[in-house]
Amino acid sequence: MKQKVLRVLIACVLIGAGVWIGVSFVSPLEAESNTPTPGSVEDPVVTKSYVDEQLAKINGGGGTGNTGGTGASATLEVVAVPAGKTLMAGAGTEVIVRVGKALAYSVDTNGVADLTDGTELKKGAAVPTNHLLIFPREGRGIHPDPAQNNGLTVLVRGSYTLQ
Repeated sequence: MKQKVLRVLIACVLIGAGVWIGVSFVSPLEAESNTPTPGSVEDPVVTKSYVDEQLAKINGGGGTGNTGGTGASATLEVVAVPAGKTLMAGAGTEVIVRVGKALAYSVDTNGVADLTDGTELKKGAAVPTNHLLIFPREGRGIHPDPAQNNGLTVLVRGSYTLQ
């Protein structure tokens, strides 16, 4: 009789352990099955072009290209400044002269900030190649040195006009 009781007790323990193990492993699987499937309506996949479009909306959609001698861009844009023309930069515009000899231009006595050297370039001062310039106000710009026949190639971030 003791053996029968012992066998029933062992069977009950094994059945209880099996139920406990079953509940422990099935519950997390059920919880995982409730998570949304990637790409579904609950968890959509976003494309790079969509993200780029949304960022352009946030950044004001800065245009690219040089239409009619004017432009504005949130990225660096390559701009050709012909001989005899002046690139007039908007407030906060950044310019880097890549090719050619340039001179600073200003309508008043103040100049252009050369961030690379930490100096101010007054009207008529030579602009070093590959230096980052920032234009704090309207009415300032750069133009090709009249002593050279060629124009300039510059990188521009921000608004500008060619005059």
